[in-house]
This record gives sequence, structure tokens and C-alpha cells, in this order.
Amino acid sequence: MEAELAALEQKLATLIAHTRALRAANEDLRARLAAAAERESALESRMRVAAGRLDALISRMPAE
Repeated sequence: MEAELAALEQKLATLIAHTRALRAANEDLRARLAAAAERESALESRMRVAAGRLDALISRMPAE
């Protein structure tokens, strides 16, 4: 009985360790996803500005 309890305690400790590792990995992934979303938003904004500039340049080109 004592050996079974010790084995169960070891399995529980392993499960807790895995849970903590997964939680930490999940938090890291969430932070990286948020940073990527911010970069994507900034790039989309820059692309809109560049598209506006291109449209302005095209509109000033002489017609042939």
C-alpha cells in the first residue's frame, strides 16, 4: 500500500510539473502572439500609407 501511494505521489508530481511547464509555454506563446499581432498592425498601417503615396504619385503622372 505504501509503495502504491508513493508511486501515485510521483505520478501526481510529474503531472503537476508538466502542467506548470505547459502553462509557462502557453503564456510565452500568448505574449509572442500579441507581439506578432502588434507588428502585423504596424505593417498594415505602413502599407496603407505607402499605397496612398503610390496612388498620389500615379495620379500626378502625365497621361500618355
